[in-house]
Amino acid sequence: MGGLSAGLLGVAASEVARAETLADVPDRAPGADLGAHSERSRFARLDRIPEATPGKRNIDPSDAINSKTPHQKLVGNITPTDLHYERSHSGVPDIDPAQHRLLVHGMVRKPLVFSVEDLKRMPSVTRIVFIECTGNGWENWKKADPDLTVQNTHGLVSTNEWTGVPLKFLIDLVAKDKGSTWMLAEGGDGAGVDRSIPLTDEIVNEAFVAYGQNGEPLRPAHGFPMRLVMPGFEGNLNIKWLRRLKFGNAPWMTRWETARYTQLLANGKARQFQLRMETNSVITQPSGMMQIQPGYNRISGLAWSGHGKIAKVEISTDGARTWKQAQLAQPVLSKAQVRFQMDWDWDGKPTRIVSRSTDEQGNAQPDRQTFIAAMGTNALFHYNAQQTWSIDEAGRVRNVLA
Repeated sequence: MGGLSAGLLGVAASEVARAETLADVPDRAPGADLGAHSERSRFARLDRIPEATPGKRNIDPSDAINSKTPHQKLVGNITPTDLHYERSHSGVPDIDPAQHRLLVHGMVRKPLVFSVEDLKRMPSVTRIVFIECTGNGWENWKKADPDLTVQNTHGLVSTNEWTGVPLKFLIDLVAKDKGSTWMLAEGGDGAGVDRSIPLTDEIVNEAFVAYGQNGEPLRPAHGFPMRLVMPGFEGNLNIKWLRRLKFGNAPWMTRWETARYTQLLANGKARQFQLRMETNSVITQPSGMMQIQPGYNRISGLAWSGHGKIAKVEISTDGARTWKQAQLAQPVLSKAQVRFQMDWDWDGKPTRIVSRSTDEQGNAQPDRQTFIAAMGTNALFHYNAQQTWSIDEAGRVRNVLA
């Protein structure tokens, strides 16, 4: 399933295996000296895109609120640390870890303050999970700019390996009151981002305070020296530069959950505390602003769900009329992005390609018509409708709405 058929295998081999010798390949020669750390090849250009609001791209970094991951240039399931998307409300603080502290208090018997070194001495967990901004996909809420890349449309989601202390361990240390059903998480940036988080069994068992990212300390843009990681839940709950956890019996109704991260529905009412990120997928190769040739092509992309593991991804190469199941790259992990792929022999005729994912709980990624019927076009966050790319007779790939 999803592997190369015998016919397509022959086509692919004939297209790439043209050279018979290494006569035209440069001679081997001594290279650069060893360094303190490794740099990318000068031939590999990988950059994030600074962005303000939908449609305001490639702006001065001082005016940006987001910086998007270049998914069209990446392979595998893990996002390189320096290309993990960034969302900051007031810039990146320069925090000395020796001075930073985490206060855990509220409805607890033993309020405690922890240093970074305290956390590193505690039992740890390591998980590969995605973090996704609620604004991921907002470019296509109302209309589709054809000249967008997948970095523009879906660059606000990334997957890293995170290491830290389980929230449940900290809860036990401070002896949280059984009547406490909510937690306030506060960051140390200038914007003072505070979010109320319900203490469901899922969150208590899976959330953790991270100090490690892809095997090294967190990068400053991603919360150094510590951040909250909330697998499967919206990015703004994964509080960076974490300095306080307060337990209580009701949400705090901060500005971030009243005036900011709410959903204006079609009926004019606002939905509050829509916290989970839904089942999603996107084709990254070929994708917007690329150009392909008739014949063999390999379709590849990413799928993820805040509910758990991805169970299957299907691809249509005829505008959602028929579907074929794609191959998933192993391992398929809970609440982590997984790469999918499928061979395709393009006949050179105009068409549309689209993917749809289903997770282990049966949550299926909706088509755009179904999504808009349920959510309307007033909202801005949690857009997870199927992404369609059109391909014209010249092989130009463009962003369209189905």
